[in-house]
Amino acid sequence: MTDTPKDRGARMRLVEGLRQQGITDEAVLEAFAKVPRHFFVPAFLCNRAYDMQALPIACGQTISQPYTVAFQSQLLSVRPKMKVLEIGTGSGFQAAILQAMGAYVYTVERHMDLYREAEERFKQLRIRVALKHGDGYAGWPEFAPYDRILVTCAAPELPQQLLRQLKTDGVMVVPVGEVEQRMTRVVRTAAGFESTLHGSYTFVPMLGEKAFPDNKKPAVEK
Repeated sequence: MTDTPKDRGARMRLVEGLRQQGITDEAVLEAFAKVPRHFFVPAFLCNRAYDMQALPIACGQTISQPYTVAFQSQLLSVRPKMKVLEIGTGSGFQAAILQAMGAYVYTVERHMDLYREAEERFKQLRIRVALKHGDGYAGWPEFAPYDRILVTCAAPELPQQLLRQLKTDGVMVVPVGEVEQRMTRVVRTAAGFESTLHGSYTFVPMLGEKAFPDNKKPAVEK
């Protein structure tokens, strides 16, 4: 794996593009400047790694477009040393962004092929995250509670098991809906949960015991 001056220049242009689209969290922008996105896409798509679009990866999944990753990360309000659970490792790019922001990252992937690829990629890049193969709906209760939980795939409703793994004053960001999702930010308070909506998206479905019916699977993330 090589990271050339051309790659670094593409990253800086991407960061400027994210800034122009309204990403204001400097920690997010700095992470995007550091993490080589071209290491997380299939080799034949490396020349498109810094385009502002989702790209296909294995198992019928996608690596979300950079703006979506940045926007979810900004909504999460991550600060150094926070414990963050990610549901849907995919290529590992989002986990790498969170780790570059100083978080302790725990990430769960349903697809074994993606899990193995991400595990190898993290080793090669010396990215220290905790990785688990399993059902995202179940989360990772052994290490709960979490300061932040990020779901990178579509849930038909708010995942209750994940909400229970969130600390008081913790934040969860999750796209909720069947065909089209609303980006939902949930804050756990002493009295319960408060949620706000932040635009419409289309993600690949969250798989597990509560997976979407076959006839209601959303299209790939845009």
